[in-house]
Amino acid sequence: MSAPPTDLQDDLSTAALPGDLALLNTALAHLPTGLCMFDADDRLLLANANYLKVWGLPPQLGRPGVRFADIMAATQGREVDTDPALAAKGQALGTRYREWLMADGRRIRVAITRLPDGRCVALHEDITGQLAVDGRADYLARHDALTGLPNRSALRAELQAIMGTVSAQRPLALLFVDLGHVKAVNDRLGQAGGDDLLRQVARRLRACTRENDHVFRLGGDEFAVMQTGPLQPAGAQSLANRLICELSSVFDLYNGRANISASVGVAVAPPDGQAPDQLLRNADLARSKAKTQGHGQLCFFEPGMEGKVAATRALAADLHQALPRGELELAYQVQVNLTNMQANGVEALLRWNHPELGRIPPDRFIPLAEQEGLIASIGRWVLSRACHDAARWPQQIQVAVNVSPVQFRTDTLVADVTAALQDSGLTASRLEIEVTESVMLQGSDAVLQQMHALRKLGVRVAMDDFGTGYSSLASLRSFPFDRIKIDRSFVRELETSTDDLAIVRAVAGLGHSLGIATTVEGVETQAQLDAVLREGCSDVQGYLFSRPGPAADVAGHIQRLSLRPA
Repeated sequence: MSAPPTDLQDDLSTAALPGDLALLNTALAHLPTGLCMFDADDRLLLANANYLKVWGLPPQLGRPGVRFADIMAATQGREVDTDPALAAKGQALGTRYREWLMADGRRIRVAITRLPDGRCVALHEDITGQLAVDGRADYLARHDALTGLPNRSALRAELQAIMGTVSAQRPLALLFVDLGHVKAVNDRLGQAGGDDLLRQVARRLRACTRENDHVFRLGGDEFAVMQTGPLQPAGAQSLANRLICELSSVFDLYNGRANISASVGVAVAPPDGQAPDQLLRNADLARSKAKTQGHGQLCFFEPGMEGKVAATRALAADLHQALPRGELELAYQVQVNLTNMQANGVEALLRWNHPELGRIPPDRFIPLAEQEGLIASIGRWVLSRACHDAARWPQQIQVAVNVSPVQFRTDTLVADVTAALQDSGLTASRLEIEVTESVMLQGSDAVLQQMHALRKLGVRVAMDDFGTGYSSLASLRSFPFDRIKIDRSFVRELETSTDDLAIVRAVAGLGHSLGIATTVEGVETQAQLDAVLREGCSDVQGYLFSRPGPAADVAGHIQRLSLRPA
């Protein structure tokens, strides 16, 4: 005699045909989730094969009538806390969720629904794989995929957790690190080279920090370091200087070498903020300020900085329109040969006449142009304008044009120079490119290749502001410069300072022995000129001979100097 139908089967189909019951049993057998049903006395009414598989139970424990307590005694696991959000969702639906951690590390989730008559039906699922996927997703949501560092979201969560413990006795410093010249690396070495660079930056940042410091990648070229423990702001200053130094060293990438720079902004809690968002905003303001001051700079947050940064951003927006609106112009200062006291060249100096703010100093807007990615287009215009102006002057007059280190990190500088010469008809030997020592400190073979390409065109190359850097002599060994320009800072006290006089004498002697012309900048008095003459320098420029002025004034300066006795 066949066994009587279970209550569950009666509920499912009071008048079910035998074929319907077979179909139902087939569906239960192939259900990918474990399913069981217990009566009001907690005795098993029904269980499918996956129920036994999920719990690792023997077949006899899946037979109707087995007590729930006997089944649980046979399982190798313990109940653990359920996700509160899931528990709340189940409560709203009339379902209870419970979870077990098994001895083999698997995690089982059960969804239990109690029927009005006391019976219950439950679904059982092995969620181990799902949790692994969810854990990976959570990791990716909180970490940067390229470097493996925690991301901006993780930084904010970390600050949220720690800010309550911050005090004057236990301060926290947040350092925002902004990398310079990464785009140039991407342009030269491709995206793969840029990615390699960022991974190496992450390793250097971790190497510079202590075990209890935390390093984050905020996105793009921006990183952050959260520093706790040491006295502030001294601890942050020491760390920031280490970071700037370390990140300025050459990077050996898999497909080339690269140099970058780093600007660091610092906010310290509690004085600069007691809430995460406030500290993040102030660190970013300090970073923006450091970036506008030039590469490799450190800036601490100060009250009132927000207004200054906003003004700088507004100025940057105006600078984007300065060239198309015709607000940029060139002023020229005459250079004089000390052998015959005749003009032999001019230096082109960039000026910005802002329609509302008036004349903006170059040391304020040129770093902005570099930061905003405008220096290449502005530099191209300067080359073109200077060459066209010089083509109208006597053949003996050269024109010197300053070139930003950023322009050397592009692949277009030589082409820009070539185009300016061809369009203007200026002889290449009448153009002199002035570079600062920072160009040489990039240590890039590509920079030297471009400088040699300029020399091959017939263009002369001068080192500007000689003596103000740390390795000017090493730079002279790297490239055969045509001219050394002695910075004006050595001329101001030339009449009274024996040290400045000794430096001018040494540079003049060096230039003479190497066959390099030496130009002294900033000569304003006859006494300074006499001192420069005695030390054997070859050329000078300064207010004593002319102030910077428009191209139309150059011919008059040349004529006036030609009448000056030698």
